[in-house]
Amino acid sequence: MFFRKSSPTQPLNSLPCTTKSQSFSKTKETHQWVKFTLFITLCLFLLYFMYPTTITTTTTTTDTTTTTTCDGSTPSFYIYNLPPRFNLDLLKNCENLNIYTNMCPHVKNNGLGQPLSKTSWYTTHQLLAEMIFHARLENHVCRTWDPNQAILFYIPFYGGLHASSMFREANHTLRDSLAVDLIDHVLSLPWWNRHNGKDHFISLGRTAWDFMRSSSGSDFGANILLNLPPVKNMSVLTIERQPWEGENQNGIPYPSYFHPKTKEEMLTWQNKMRQNDRPFLFSFIGGKRKGLGKAKIRDELFKQCNESSLCKLVDCGGGNSKCHQPMEVLSVMMESRFCLQAPGDSFTRRSTFDSILAGCIPVFFSPHTAYSQYHWYLPKYKNMYSVYIEEGGVGEKSNMIEEVLMGIKGVEVEKMREVVIGLIPRVSYAHPNGSDVGFNDAVDVALQGLFFFGYTSRTC
Repeated sequence: MFFRKSSPTQPLNSLPCTTKSQSFSKTKETHQWVKFTLFITLCLFLLYFMYPTTITTTTTTTDTTTTTTCDGSTPSFYIYNLPPRFNLDLLKNCENLNIYTNMCPHVKNNGLGQPLSKTSWYTTHQLLAEMIFHARLENHVCRTWDPNQAILFYIPFYGGLHASSMFREANHTLRDSLAVDLIDHVLSLPWWNRHNGKDHFISLGRTAWDFMRSSSGSDFGANILLNLPPVKNMSVLTIERQPWEGENQNGIPYPSYFHPKTKEEMLTWQNKMRQNDRPFLFSFIGGKRKGLGKAKIRDELFKQCNESSLCKLVDCGGGNSKCHQPMEVLSVMMESRFCLQAPGDSFTRRSTFDSILAGCIPVFFSPHTAYSQYHWYLPKYKNMYSVYIEEGGVGEKSNMIEEVLMGIKGVEVEKMREVVIGLIPRVSYAHPNGSDVGFNDAVDVALQGLFFFGYTSRTC
């Protein structure tokens, strides 16, 4: 069943788009922030005096918030100096880190991959958020080298890369050993006991399912990292959270291909997306799936797209090389008003974030593709930036995709696209070489989310 509600009146922001529940501006607080502040004022007061950070004035303009030092909206954090076997040493065996592909070209440039011809554009692999996150934090303005000054503690474990290298390991003890060793090591450190690990966090470049093997479920190669009791005290950042059991899990964006070093690069790209001609009503980029219940929708999308003169279909079956060329993928999305986002091997897709980067309004068929995943990144009101068509009804006369999308008024489409374009900064990973790029990127949003909605709510 397709449904939409009238969008509430709200200003459309450029760089960055601040969602209703996620604004930390000192000059324009949201209702949720006011409500939240009343709850934890005393707690934050104690935190700032127990673990002080450098507070500076934030300069707010019409299109961006620029800071030169770590301001009060982002917490100071300490990065553990782990033994290299938990991260960098894994890269020495990069050709065997993934059972399907050689990861050596992809782990170059701190996980950004090989550079493209355009400045700040890379052939970034979709499963390397953990490397990019680590590299970005290394040069972040809110990093502290003194654990006494830290509010949060980051554990730089390349768990996704290790997990994918062990999928075919039949010995569970061996498959789990590095994750178990990591937690034993962290538990031995003095800072764990300060809040019993509730101020610690980890980022993972694979879905939560790859770290939640259970004795009752089928064994598809996962380990038990996220099922370990100490890890349940921590905050886990992952590209796909488990919607029903992942209470301490928070979704972070899949990395796309654009990693700007400056605010000007971001503004230039956003303006280009506003001006782009979009001759196609909708498009779908993907391949069909076999034997997966949640992927049956793809057959129907192929059928409807092929039958519509207003749809652009890129079939990724058979290893279509276009699907592995970043600019080929983005060019289709940049020419489309709506981009269909069907579940694939799991609920989520990197394509969701590619479409946002391209200024293309995503169309979802499962609430778990985005709505239950990325609360810190996407607007609370789903119809502000997306269209939802219930998967079970697709193909029925009242839910033919072309007719549903044609039924949305042009002025409404423009409003939705402006919101999508405004989201680009917060779902992008800025280049790790920049310490203060002039806008809040995906890492900044995660740090703020950890502080205001994760750590403080669980420790105060």
